[in-house]
Amino acid sequence: EPQILGKLKIPGFSDYLHPYDENHIIGVGKETADNEWGGVSIKGVKLSLFDVSDVNNPKQIDMYEIGEAGTDSEALSDHKAFLFDKNKNLLVIPIREITGKEQYDSRYGYYMQKVWQGAYVFSISPADGFKLKGKISHLDDYEEQQFYWNSPSAVRRSLYMDDVLYTVSARKIKMNSLDNLTEINSVDLPFDKNQYYEYGWR
Repeated sequence: EPQILGKLKIPGFSDYLHPYDENHIIGVGKETADNEWGGVSIKGVKLSLFDVSDVNNPKQIDMYEIGEAGTDSEALSDHKAFLFDKNKNLLVIPIREITGKEQYDSRYGYYMQKVWQGAYVFSISPADGFKLKGKISHLDDYEEQQFYWNSPSAVRRSLYMDDVLYTVSARKIKMNSLDNLTEINSVDLPFDKNQYYEYGWR
């Protein structure tokens, strides 16, 4: 018999909620804002840290917004793309960030969007909130519009082994130091653009 014990009204929304500990929850979603037409516009990706120690009075104790409208994250639709380890003070979020305006390519007859594809790496705690440790890039260039939802450069998974952080897209695997995110190595994967576009990510 689920019951509403408390509620919190703030801008934005969370697509995924993940426990930090018994008193705190991490939210990943989008920020929103009122627009000039009297409606609501969706902005960039929003990370929230909620204090739920008093379930009747939940609070947002920190937030971090990434990018402008159109910026997205694989973690919003696939929660296996979300990496968190409390003991390592580690939070990794895959991001597709809009970094420039669309450009029409007359050679092929379609628009291309300037984007950054990769992963944002944070430390996180109730005392300090979200602290950006750095970013790992898999693409920083114009990308065909057809790949908005299914980009081969999108980071689909991240994981760590020992002191190495691995980020995986269809195009490559990158290895970075967990300590300072220095790149250790990068492996290009056998990637067929036409096959990927036809069948999508598996």
